Amino acid sequence: MCHPAWRQALIEASHLKDLARLRRVRDRIDREYARPLDVEALARSADMAAGHLGRQFRLAYGESPYAYLTARRIQRAAALLRAGDLGVTEVGRAVGCATPGIFRARFAELVGTVPDAYPRTARGPAEPVRIRAVPALTG
Repeated sequence: MCHPAWRQALIEASHLKDLARLRRVRDRIDREYARPLDVEALARSADMAAGHLGRQFRLAYGESPYAYLTARRIQRAAALLRAGDLGVTEVGRAVGCATPGIFRARFAELVGTVPDAYPRTARGPAEPVRIRAVPALTG
C-alpha cells in the first residue's frame, strides 16, 4: 500500500507534466498560428486526448485552444494592419484565416471594429490590440 504523501506527489507530478504539455501546445500555436491547426492535431502532438486537452487548456489559460489560436491570429492581423503594407484580404490570408468573411467577422467580434475601419493612425510599434472577452455560448 502506498503512503498517502506518495499518492499526492504522483498527482502533482502528473499535473506538472500536463502543464508542460499545455505550454508546448500554447508555444506551438504562437509559432504556427498562420498554419492550419486543429485541436485534434494539437492534442496528438501533446499525446493527449482532444477533450482532455481542451479542458486542461481552458483551466490553465482561461480559454479553449481554438479561442487562443483565433485571438493570436487577430492580434497579429492588427499589427499587420497598423503597418499598412497589406490589404485586409492579404492580412487575413497571412494570419491563416480560411476566408475573408470569417476573418472580418472574427476581427470585428474580438477587436470591436471591422478590419477595413481599423485605425491606421496607430502605425508602428503602437500599443497591442486588446482582445475583448466573448461570452461563451450556452444552450
